[in-house]
Amino acid sequence: MGPIGKGIFLTKGVGKHREKLTSFELALRDARIAEFNLVRVSSIFPPGCRVISIQDGLRRLSPGQIVYAVMYDNATDEPHRLMAASVGLAIPADRNQYGYLSEHKSFGQTDEKAGDYAEDLAAMMLATILGVEFDPNLSYDERKDIWRLSDKIVTTRNITQSAIGDRDGLWTSVVAAAVFVDLPG
Repeated sequence: MGPIGKGIFLTKGVGKHREKLTSFELALRDARIAEFNLVRVSSIFPPGCRVISIQDGLRRLSPGQIVYAVMYDNATDEPHRLMAASVGLAIPADRNQYGYLSEHKSFGQTDEKAGDYAEDLAAMMLATILGVEFDPNLSYDERKDIWRLSDKIVTTRNITQSAIGDRDGLWTSVVAAAVFVDLPG
């Protein structure tokens, strides 16, 4: 059986450079996760997993370590272009049930819009397995009220990084990540 994350921390970053790969590396450095061998995984928040602070999470990792993360990035070399990368999280009230993480990237969306969308995606995925009503025609706030009233979805949140493309055409990269760590007992 493979590892199951007992803890998760959220992080984000932005980087700019004339080389696209270097701008991505700088975004990872800004997010404080560049020194790890990151393995992108799909979007399940494990039963019993706890959201911890980035400081607590980083203390549990070592440079070069293979680290699992739900991560999304975005990049542009178009001057003044607004972009975002976001990870949404939906945690069920029943801590023995798994939750969902979702990834979203966009152009032209603010932190708030992209973050709300990613959070909405995660909550929608969780709602479908919990049997909670989901109407895509309702506004985000209306759906959030239904989830709150259901007593089945306890928490939604997101981590989002947006940036505006460098005015001189340097590559601008953004990254958002939920990073899994092992916690004692």
